[in-house]
Amino acid sequence: MKKNIFGILEEELRKNEDYVSEDNRLVKSKVYSDAMTMNEKLLELLMDNYELKERFFTKVKDKFVFDKQGFVWFLESKEFLPDSYTKYENKIGLSSDGKFISQTKDVVIDFPYKDCVLEGGQTKEDQKRNEILYNEVIANEEITDMLSPKVLTNAKRIEKDKENDCIEFDSKKDNLLIKGNNLITIASLLKDYEGKIKLIYIDPPYNTGSDNFSYNDSFNRSTWLTFMKNRLEIARRLLAPEGAIYVQLDYHQVHYAKVLMDEIFKEENFQREIIWRIGWLSGYKTAEDNWIRNHDTILFYSKDAKKLKFNKRYINNKDFKEYISSEELNKKLKEYNLNKEQRKSIYNYINYESRPEKYPVEDIWNGNEYDDLNSIAIVSFSGETVSKMLNKDDEVKGQKSEKLIERIIDAHTEPGDIVLDFFGGTGTTGAVALKMNRRFILCEQLDKHIDIATRRLKKVIEGEQSGISKKYNWNGGGSFVYCELKENGQEIINDILKANNKEINILKEKIYNDDRIVSYLTKKELQNADKEFNELSLEDKKKALITLIDKNKLYVNLSDLEDETFNISEEEKKFNKSFYKEI
Repeated sequence: MKKNIFGILEEELRKNEDYVSEDNRLVKSKVYSDAMTMNEKLLELLMDNYELKERFFTKVKDKFVFDKQGFVWFLESKEFLPDSYTKYENKIGLSSDGKFISQTKDVVIDFPYKDCVLEGGQTKEDQKRNEILYNEVIANEEITDMLSPKVLTNAKRIEKDKENDCIEFDSKKDNLLIKGNNLITIASLLKDYEGKIKLIYIDPPYNTGSDNFSYNDSFNRSTWLTFMKNRLEIARRLLAPEGAIYVQLDYHQVHYAKVLMDEIFKEENFQREIIWRIGWLSGYKTAEDNWIRNHDTILFYSKDAKKLKFNKRYINNKDFKEYISSEELNKKLKEYNLNKEQRKSIYNYINYESRPEKYPVEDIWNGNEYDDLNSIAIVSFSGETVSKMLNKDDEVKGQKSEKLIERIIDAHTEPGDIVLDFFGGTGTTGAVALKMNRRFILCEQLDKHIDIATRRLKKVIEGEQSGISKKYNWNGGGSFVYCELKENGQEIINDILKANNKEINILKEKIYNDDRIVSYLTKKELQNADKEFNELSLEDKKKALITLIDKNKLYVNLSDLEDETFNISEEEKKFNKSFYKEI
């Protein structure tokens, strides 16, 4: 008997295990999602069958065009896979269209702009512009251009007591701090680091809506999810097969991020939801008329659960959290007229000797009587904070302790392994990696954070003693390479500075006709600019155009390395050829 088109489609879709649930049902939502995003594997599967190709593709000048709308209509028709459930079995649970979620996996996170790429600048200037969400189909050329490898500039190797700015890069031993948009930066890393990163730790914007957070921390939810999706997809490609990724968030977005990461890394690679108890509470934090929030959540995924490297660790007795400080105990025992040795003996017994020799690290950190992993805010008196180590103005909201990062690095890496943090912040991940003899790659865009991280890593190389230094007998050493994504606005800025009244208007039109700039501007903004521009003095016109150029961070593609238009120096060419291995 000849199969109809419904049977043919079902048979072909079953060839892809991603479309089949545990109880052998086709997962229509997954097929629908892949159709909407023009998934390459789905299109190949349909094209390989003559009947399906004839039904869902139109030939235009020797090329086939997918009828997405027609295919989706077909999927949603009652004739295709009608619901066979007429009653619930003797089970209680979440269901979708009459099917239990645990059986069908028929839940995906869907959101506006899911099939888009968001550059997502993090500077305050970026926050003022209207972000462009580039559709993966409509704006394929723009996305390809955005994510192509970029030219690096201002490279220098920083060692103890010296800096060298005429260098070649050695990916087998150099640490790296890169300034620039982190999506574009990690896309550039793919050329040499794909599949080589053993561990990724990120502490991204929590999307709290806070106006005083240095990062753009007030995305709406769908934009934030797009922002994270783009970066996590590249992060997965960078991870080694045995690698792991940790994403630290709070309640604002962690539950959405969990479902998003289930899709990108696959649910079977979810390892743990780690709850990090921040520490004791005081002051205004205790005033809220509700249960007081006192934790962050860290999502831990593997690249491949079957190959994951994990070093199980225990908290040794000597590292147990103190029940009571020696000062407090002295006060309590003073009335008993005990001498110093007696008090010390009691203190040791209470804090260490009466407890086990070691205790395994749980998935709730700083949550039991043995685990001492408070936040920076709690342990600031110990000298670990950046402000104690550098300047009093260097404190940064959300800074994480070295002990926290140490625990994660220790669980997945060995000396020499590479750790990536593409929300590099004040450089904690790099500082810990140096002290633990691991290699690091940090990406950061904010000038303030770059400044702090650079000075901090210099201090670490010199042998500073905060954080985990004493534990690892750290006396300094090592080096790192600093570089930046090269921006190509400088030439036109120079032209603006030299321009007269006639030339300034020509330059204005040139800038307005540059898609890389104008794409960030609304028609209303352009109209307002045109209206006001002619009323400005020449100097103010120059300032306005320079601000516009600076605001848009135009990066130079590696493919333009030999283009004289960009005035790339021989030293820059030398460094880039070594970085991208094109010598």
